[in-house]
Amino acid sequence: TACKSLGEASIDPRPVLIVTGLPQEARIASGPGMIVICSSSDPQQLRALLATLDSSTFRGVVSFGVAGGLDPSLKTGDVVVATEVMAGDTRFLADMALNEEMIASAALKRSRMMRRRRRVVRGGLAGVERVVAASACKAALHSETGAAAVDMESHIAAAYAAQAGIPFAALRVISDPAHRALPELAQNAIKPNGDICMRTIMRGVVRNPKTISALVSTGIDFNRALRSLRGCRGFLVSDGSVVSAGA
Repeated sequence: TACKSLGEASIDPRPVLIVTGLPQEARIASGPGMIVICSSSDPQQLRALLATLDSSTFRGVVSFGVAGGLDPSLKTGDVVVATEVMAGDTRFLADMALNEEMIASAALKRSRMMRRRRRVVRGGLAGVERVVAASACKAALHSETGAAAVDMESHIAAAYAAQAGIPFAALRVISDPAHRALPELAQNAIKPNGDICMRTIMRGVVRNPKTISALVSTGIDFNRALRSLRGCRGFLVSDGSVVSAGA
């Protein structure tokens, strides 16, 4: 039999598994009724962590965090509620009932988001094993998949949910838009726990001062995305039901 959506399973006391890639995302997602895990931007580490968890103890899985933009029309801070997740030749459909509940919840905040020039859209996510940094690579992936955004956790979370037979959803906020390339220095400065190694940043800047501008732009985008993600916290499910945006 088809499994119920998270919204339909409102009396289910089991927690929701929230999958994130960065400690900042995990801190935002944490709350009652949630079990939050963080991959530290390492897909293999995420798979290993999921393998230690008993999927029967969760009533659903949500991938939550920031993402790279693939659709050129999306700006930093725009919100993508996934309709599907694509990884190679594999596609995972999001639970449509839950998807619509998240969209309805988002609509309650849409007027405020619009004032901040942010949008909430439905779209596909591309799942990858390594960061897609170059704008040309983003364009190629968009052309190949039609996905709105890309991240390194959603396809793994979706596969876990599919194997367990429980609902899956994903909400991702655009951090680096399609036209912006992620500086290699910023990628190399990520510690195993997901934090940024400032010593690596400083050494790189000393060797090549021209990287400062790109790093500043990337940092501004990331902080803007995190602010938008905090505003999306109310879209998640908690205490056995979908929380209203004002919760």
